[in-house]
Amino acid sequence: MHDSPSPCCAPSSGAVDLPRIAVPPARTPVGDDGTVALPGGAFLMGAEDAQGFPADGEGPVRTVRVEPFRIDAYAVTNERFAAFVDDTGYVTDAERLDWSYVFAGFLPAALRRGAPRPEQTPWWCAVAGAAWNMPEGPGSSVADRADHPVVHVSWHDAAAYAAWAGRRLPTEAEWEYAARGGLEQKRYPWGDELDPGGAFRCNIWRGTFPTRNTAADGHRGTAPVTAFEPNGFGLYNVSGNVWEWCADPWDRTEASRVIRGGSYLCHRSYCNRYRVAARSANTPDSSSGHTGFRCAG
Repeated sequence: MHDSPSPCCAPSSGAVDLPRIAVPPARTPVGDDGTVALPGGAFLMGAEDAQGFPADGEGPVRTVRVEPFRIDAYAVTNERFAAFVDDTGYVTDAERLDWSYVFAGFLPAALRRGAPRPEQTPWWCAVAGAAWNMPEGPGSSVADRADHPVVHVSWHDAAAYAAWAGRRLPTEAEWEYAARGGLEQKRYPWGDELDPGGAFRCNIWRGTFPTRNTAADGHRGTAPVTAFEPNGFGLYNVSGNVWEWCADPWDRTEASRVIRGGSYLCHRSYCNRYRVAARSANTPDSSSGHTGFRCAG
């Protein structure tokens, strides 16, 4: 696990002329298994956005084709992950290492004092005992967050869950295709305006990062996985709430894996990676209180 977070807020332990997908005439229905079936096809992946980070490799915009696939309408919840653990006895990387990163503002003073903090991002505390079922460390629980996304899960943990469920993690191209919801080259899954008509469409940091979060969108930490309106393909919270692991390595070394979507800690002043083309990465054994996943298959 990385000793310090990546440059983003996630701690670490020329287009080909192909046919375009059409905006679906109606929102894709969610199946009984919580997935949506997507037709696949060609789409414009990436962005050359003035709000982007060139080093992240969002561009150039290129045409990519994906095959038909199914993907979860929402991130894997605490309830679903608990079923996996109960069935298999699985031990997460955070539990094995006996610590994970927690946002300092969520911690009682006793845990916050003396907790190791990365120099570049001191809003993170390395908390002994923090794990998926104790997201703020000893004494916390997910008893009232069954429908929230599971967090403190590494890429290894997400891949293990997916295999247990007979699924897999989505490729980065599949993730972006699904997150766009049939819209072409829009900044967000719903269009180019962050809060259209003053309506909040995602769970991100509202206020002054990292000192003051107004929680104007209704949430300081994670939100239920079905909070806010879904996109045109019926996917919820592909912008904000929690980062989501993808199958792909960040580069040829495979030392890190791609994460997409941003989180409740993202803010335009520091990490506006809740844009649909934005991307980041972390090492596959890293975990934090704002990273989860959804499955594909």
